[in-house]
Amino acid sequence: MKSAQALLASRHKLIKLVSCSRVLAVIGVVSLAFPYHAFAALEFFSIKDNAVIMYDAPSLKADKLYVASRNLPVEAVVKVEGWVKVRDSGGSLAWVEEKELSDKRYVIVTAPQAEAYQAANVNSPLVFQAQQNVVMELLEPAANGWVKVRHRDGQIGYVRTNQVWGS
Repeated sequence: MKSAQALLASRHKLIKLVSCSRVLAVIGVVSLAFPYHAFAALEFFSIKDNAVIMYDAPSLKADKLYVASRNLPVEAVVKVEGWVKVRDSGGSLAWVEEKELSDKRYVIVTAPQAEAYQAANVNSPLVFQAQQNVVMELLEPAANGWVKVRHRDGQIGYVRTNQVWGS
């Protein structure tokens, strides 16, 4: 009886080993098909220049979807050979030439109105308010639910992360 149980246990180990080998083989094939640089890991960029054309495919011959304005924050989804597929604050996907993106970070107000405070605290003095779709420069990354931003008129304040997108 013991030898039958030992044989059965060895068989189960062998099946697990073969299954793991198959999974690793599939992962290896997929990684060869899609080079590392093709994947973006939650990277945010901004549009570098005014009137940047957004396409439905990674080609200048593709259909033009819309024109994006300077400093619009976008999230990189995929990078492929000089092109980046990006998502905007509304969830729309489009392709843009990589050279049209800047590493300088901006956020866009998604709430009807965002309040910017002198410190990262709702009890601190209110510095300014920004309406929905206003783009502001990101000065410091998110911490404890707040981001430090600069309005285009120069005012600086802390806004709650749930009122903006792009941080």
